[in-house]
Amino acid sequence: MALAGCGSSPDAGTTSQIASGERVFRRCTACHTIGQYAGDTDGPNLYAVMGNPIGERRPRFSYTAGLKALGGNWDAKRMDVWLTNPRKMVPGTTMAFAGLPDPQD
Repeated sequence: MALAGCGSSPDAGTTSQIASGERVFRRCTACHTIGQYAGDTDGPNLYAVMGNPIGERRPRFSYTAGLKALGGNWDAKRMDVWLTNPRKMVPGTTMAFAGLPDPQD
């Protein structure tokens, strides 16, 4: 009981953003998993991808040469560019997803 009330509840705006993000991410689940111990499917598991090297994190997954050649780590800016138009960022990518052209997504 001593810790009761120590947490905070998300406000309505945050709750709305979470729901929107979950809705948008459903498109990704056709090819990706996100569970810590989940395996790869058509695409690599995305658990803890942020901050990790691009095109290297899942050693058993066959990343394209173009993605491996990018170098660096996934950060918010690179992920935004990737999710907006994967084929523009990495010509020759095998990712079937065309992108999220709406900046709100």
